[in-house]
Order: sequence, then C-alpha cells, then structure tokens
Amino acid sequence: MFDLPLAIRLQDVLDILLVTFLIYRILLLIKGTRAFQVLLGLILIFVAYVGSQILELVALNWILNAFLSSFILVVVILFQNDIRRALAHMGRHPLWSSSLSREGVAEAIEELVRASVGLANKKVGAIIVLERETQLKNFVEGGVEMKALLSRELIQTIFMPYSPLHDGAVLVRGNTIAWAATFLPLTTRVDLEKELGTRHRAAMGITEETDAVAIVVSEERGAISVVINGRITRDLDGTALRRVLTNLFPKPGDKLRKSKSKKARAKEGQR
Repeated sequence: MFDLPLAIRLQDVLDILLVTFLIYRILLLIKGTRAFQVLLGLILIFVAYVGSQILELVALNWILNAFLSSFILVVVILFQNDIRRALAHMGRHPLWSSSLSREGVAEAIEELVRASVGLANKKVGAIIVLERETQLKNFVEGGVEMKALLSRELIQTIFMPYSPLHDGAVLVRGNTIAWAATFLPLTTRVDLEKELGTRHRAAMGITEETDAVAIVVSEERGAISVVINGRITRDLDGTALRRVLTNLFPKPGDKLRKSKSKKARAKEGQR
C-alpha cells in the first residue's frame, strides 16, 4: 500500500490557498493580453523540455536547459509591464481626494456627469481620467498643466474641435482639472471589439496600469462609457453615470455611517 501522510498541517492548507490565489490573480491580470500568449508559449517550452528528457533527445534538451537556466531573467524581461501593473495594484486605497468634503465630492460628480452628457449630446469625443491614489502624471506623456477648478463648461470647452487642447485626455484630481491634452498608454489586449477606438483603448491602458477611473465619450455614437481596471461599461446615461461615480467615490463619512448602521441592525437582531 502507498504511504500517505496522516495529517495535514494548517500551514499546508494556507500555503496551498495562497499559491492558488496568486496563480488566479496572475491569470486574471494577464488574461486577454499578449502576456497570456507568452505564458502559454513558456508552458509549451517547459513541456518540450520534459519530453526531451523522457525521450532522451540530447540536442533539444541541451538547448532548452540553457534557456530555462535563465528562466527568471526571461520572465522579468517579458513580463516587466505586467509585473509593474501587478505591484501597482497592491495596497491601493479606494478613496478619492480625502481632502474634499461631502459637498465637494457631490459637486465634482455632478459637474463630471453634466459635462459628459453635454459632450455626448453634441457627439464630441472626450476622455476624462479621474485620479485616485496613483499619481497619473507618471503614466502619461505631454499635456498642459491647468490647475483649474472643475466645471462642466471648462471640460466641454477643452474638448471642442476648435480648442488647441482637444486632443488627448483631461486628468482630474479631486475638484481640479490638473492637466489637459495628455496622451495615455494604450492597452495591449488583443481580444477587444473592433468598434472600440483609440479613446477606449487609452482608457483601458491607463486603468490597467493605475487605479484611475476613465470616462469616455464616443465621437461617432455620442455614447458614454466608464472604464475601471481595464474593464469597460458602455452606453451609460446621466443617471447611470452618476450612480457609478457615486459608488466609486463615496463621500467622506459614508463608510463610517454604513458601518454604524450595520452594527445597530446587528444589535437589534440580538434583542
């Protein structure tokens, strides 16, 4: 009979769960990207290496052994963008400009919604990126520093075709338009719908690399989309956009009130 271990330690269970979670997060992060295809290629190389050992294919085994001896370096070179993105995702805080008051957050959201709806009605293309914890200026190129109070009139003026700032994206920090006419990194995903243009790809790119939220207005259809973590929600009206932004950027004190409310309900249930 086979000798099987009689006891499994708690550390073993924890170890397996952590490794499983790590693999799941890596696959989730690179799914649909070129990195996923590269990973499949590396797996095939490893399978070929094992096969060359079993079948005693000396020359092939020698070549693959030389390649795999530098495996860690190869992985770092091939996946440097994905590794950077994964590290950027760690420790992110979901709050938006904690210096804003409840009224300030509500007012900023309302200005963004009205600006987006106004641009959509006129079929003027736009991309508005909302900064959260990650400093966006480190991920974009070019741009004109604004430091102007956020308003729907200013956003709409910036994206009008006659404006010298209409090309590129607007970066919003709290209730301030920080930069205009900035160029964003494009996503490397290969599974996108053909109808998604450069603005949508740029919105996906910046939200894949940072914790930012991007609002995109389509020039062709006048449709509003929101992109978060590289995932796009399309065809939003003003009400739906307001709801999404309100959930993403809770007003200061909302979480505390919700926590107190839950505790109060729990106490009432115990009576």
